[in-house]
Amino acid sequence: MSELAHAATRHTGRPVTAERRLSSHLAEVTLDDGRVVVVKHADDPAAVRAEAAGLSWLAAADAVAVPAVHGYDERCLVVDRVAEGRPTADAAVRFGRDLARLHGAGAATFGAAPPEGPTDAYIGLAPMRNVPGDDWPRWYAEHRVLPYLRAAVDAGTLSPAEAEPVERVCERLPELAGPAEPPARLHGDLWNGNLLWGSDGAAHLIDPAAHGGHRETDLAMLHLFGAPHLDRIVDGYEEVAPLAAGRRDRIPLHQLFPLLVHAVLFGRGYAEQALTAARSSLA
Repeated sequence: MSELAHAATRHTGRPVTAERRLSSHLAEVTLDDGRVVVVKHADDPAAVRAEAAGLSWLAAADAVAVPAVHGYDERCLVVDRVAEGRPTADAAVRFGRDLARLHGAGAATFGAAPPEGPTDAYIGLAPMRNVPGDDWPRWYAEHRVLPYLRAAVDAGTLSPAEAEPVERVCERLPELAGPAEPPARLHGDLWNGNLLWGSDGAAHLIDPAAHGGHRETDLAMLHLFGAPHLDRIVDGYEEVAPLAAGRRDRIPLHQLFPLLVHAVLFGRGYAEQALTAARSSLA
């Protein structure tokens, strides 16, 4: 058996009958009782711990469907597999309502890590520090935008001169941020690939970078990378928790964080999108 199959047995207590590799770090494993689990491998124990803690924190809100965590160790995480179906408009509305309830479950502070989650976590393959703060504009600038801007400049993906509009956005965040909001319980990496439409008719969230943040950040990431029936998701959301006036104008502001993360990971194309978002925020 592979390391991933051994992890499945260790954390479920069931023998493995089959394994299907999805990548070098990911497998679907069939247990002897017919259930299928997903096993993920990571090189950094903090990444495993962060994802397990994030899934448990999102599940604790009793709002959005997430895969059950069977267990984890320093290298492997074992969770239920989501049997995928097709997105529908009705499912999108339900997901919007559920996402609003998830956000409404709240967090102790902006930047709060999930209980038992590490301060030094990840968003995708990029390091992400969960440093608490009480003032969202200041926290967002210091701990979500500027670290990745500096990393992009240090790597040569952005020039020092090009960093200027992003820095101006950070300076003006108190006036650009809109009405003050309490810390929301965020998925934190809510692009369409981390939103699975289940055969049970529900939308399931996977691979979180969970932390306390501004609820518009999760929604802005859905806008950035697209999602089926996105307008219906927003309609359902606003049925439960109406969004502040000017929300659409603030989408580029909230997209700065994921765009700069992607610039650090994937290069110049995303850096140019980040500059466009910064200039749009300042317009």
